[in-house]
Amino acid sequence: MPHSDVTPEILRNHIAYGASDYNNSSNYGASKSLNYAKGPSISRPDNQHCTVVPHTFKYEGDIGLFGTENYFTKIRVAAPGDVVTVCYEAFGWECAMFGERVIEETGYDLAVVNESLCPEGTTDLDGYNCANTLGNNLPYIQEGGFLSVELKNMGVNNQFIDKWLDVRLYTDQREEHEYNKMYVRQFSDFYVGIHARNTKRLPFKVACVIGVEYISYESIEDKNMIMKSQRP
Repeated sequence: MPHSDVTPEILRNHIAYGASDYNNSSNYGASKSLNYAKGPSISRPDNQHCTVVPHTFKYEGDIGLFGTENYFTKIRVAAPGDVVTVCYEAFGWECAMFGERVIEETGYDLAVVNESLCPEGTTDLDGYNCANTLGNNLPYIQEGGFLSVELKNMGVNNQFIDKWLDVRLYTDQREEHEYNKMYVRQFSDFYVGIHARNTKRLPFKVACVIGVEYISYESIEDKNMIMKSQRP
C-alpha cells in the first residue's frame, strides 16, 4: 500500500495552531487577526463611587491575549462621614454599643439611657454630668483626617498565573503610587489599574478596600503613603 504524503496536513495544522507542540486551547486565536481588544484606559476609565465607609470593591474576570491588556477604573470617594458602618476609635477612647439586650455581670448595675432627661443645652443634672452619645460618624480630626485605601491581589491559587498579574494604585494625577496602600482625604479621586504581564489569558481576583482606617496626618508613619497631591 503506497504511503500518503502528510506534509500538507502538518502545514495546515501549523498555520492554524502554530509550530509548537504546546497546544493549549486558551492560547489559540479564533482568527488570523492581531487587532487587540479595546478596554477602559487611564484617560477613559470605568467610574465608581464610594459614599459609605468602609467599603470594598471587588473585581473578577480575565485579561490579556487578544482581550484588553490593561483595565483601569476611577474611584471617587465622597464620604461626608454621616454613614459609617464601623466605629473609628479615637486615641484614648474605646467604642461602646448600646442595645436592649440585658447582660448581667457581678458587681455592676444595669443602666437605663434616657436622652429626654438631658435636653439640649443642659450640662448637668442633680450633680451628674450629661453624656453625649455619638452615632457611627467619622470622628473629628483637627485639620481633617485620611482614609486608608488598600489594593489586594487575592489571586486565583495558581502561582504560574498570579505572578504575571500586576495591580497598581494611581493618584488623582494619573501617576503610579509607590505602594499598594494609600491614604486619601474623604473627598478624593484615585485610580486602580490591573495589568497582564504575559502573553496569555490571565484570570484575576482583586479587592480595593477603602476606609478601614481614618487617622490624622501625624499618625501616618510613612508619609509617602499619602497620595502625592494631598501631602502638605
